[in-house]
Amino acid sequence: MLKNILSAIGALVLVAVAYLGISFGGMMGKVSSLHPDAMGYYMDMFGKVLETGNSAEAMVRKVKINDDVSTEDVVDNLKSMAEDNNFLVVGDSKMSVKSSIKEGGKRYIRILHFCAPSVAEKFIGFSEAFGAFMPCRILIVEDDKGDRWLYTMSMELMLYGGKPLPADMMKMAETVRDLMYGIMDAAAVDGDYEPKE
Repeated sequence: MLKNILSAIGALVLVAVAYLGISFGGMMGKVSSLHPDAMGYYMDMFGKVLETGNSAEAMVRKVKINDDVSTEDVVDNLKSMAEDNNFLVVGDSKMSVKSSIKEGGKRYIRILHFCAPSVAEKFIGFSEAFGAFMPCRILIVEDDKGDRWLYTMSMELMLYGGKPLPADMMKMAETVRDLMYGIMDAAAVDGDYEPKE
């Protein structure tokens, strides 16, 4: 009797292993065709979802604005640093900017839109789906305490989450990412941005 039970368990294990091999074998083959860093970035994102319970939090990069930097200085610095680096300011959405929570008013919300047309054209030519991520945006927003933050989309999954991009496109994308992150960091502190060489 025990021998029959053990044989049945062994058979079930073999069936389960075969099923998993068939189901996930093809998937693992596809995963191996992705950028070598893809799974690490997906796991980082999933870890943030588990930590916060908020999928949007897992897909953004945010920087706190120093208390001694005015919001208007942040806006002016973002625009001038972008233009100094051949990045066009293509939009300025003033959603709620006449007051602030700290002053007993509405939450400050403003979105700046940036684009490099030559980069946009190259990426949309590669895949029209990239157009849904354009233009690049930086959100300026107050939290419930009145602290101000800069938000933008985390670009790592766009860069590294799929099959490796052609080398020229990867260089363009990394340049755009570095510029967006760099001007955010600089505007939040003092507006002094030094591009990477």
